[in-house]
Amino acid sequence: MTTASRPFDGIRVRAAQIGLYETPILHGRLADAAALTPALRTAILDRYAASPSLARSNVGGWHSATDMLDWGGPAAVALADTAVKMAKRASHFDGCDAATVEWTVKMWANVSPPGALNMSHAHPGVLWAAVYYVDMGVAPASGEAGGELFFEDPRFPVPFMRLPGFRLVGIDGQPQPVERRLPTEAGDLVLFPAWLRHGVRPHLGTGDRISIAMNIDVRG
Repeated sequence: MTTASRPFDGIRVRAAQIGLYETPILHGRLADAAALTPALRTAILDRYAASPSLARSNVGGWHSATDMLDWGGPAAVALADTAVKMAKRASHFDGCDAATVEWTVKMWANVSPPGALNMSHAHPGVLWAAVYYVDMGVAPASGEAGGELFFEDPRFPVPFMRLPGFRLVGIDGQPQPVERRLPTEAGDLVLFPAWLRHGVRPHLGTGDRISIAMNIDVRG
């Protein structure tokens, strides 16, 4: 039987594309950012002047110890409380209410001069990670400012190992990117699953970028 005469050549299918397994990322502006941010900046710069940097994912920037709740003052406590409220909204626990479990927060500060970045990494062993933007530095007069928070597609290594260059087509009909960059501004708070690999692109402007990161978890 030739190809032209095969009886099933005219078969058709109507396929609906369905997106599965969402990865929730909450991104919003703090209503009280104008009150919190100056106090947070003062506490961070005082600590920056007095303490050496830890070496974590940061390249060319300063990373405090994860004890900012001990020295960040009431503004740091208020920020942590807001981040936990966001985590509660995005969390479900079988057999109990997210509002009734005991939540914990570890917090630290980052000061990134021009050229600094954060390598791709994840935060294993906790449920949520969050970042608050205190100061974005000064953007260049032309060109990109850099410093974007980026997220890597956690599925990407699997097809890449099979065939480099292969991409899944998304529900918008376009090849899905292996990385998403999230534009942010001072006063923004971003919450995302701690297992999601992320990093920060090099700061291409002038002045220091200042941010606060958090690990948010529950006691078992």
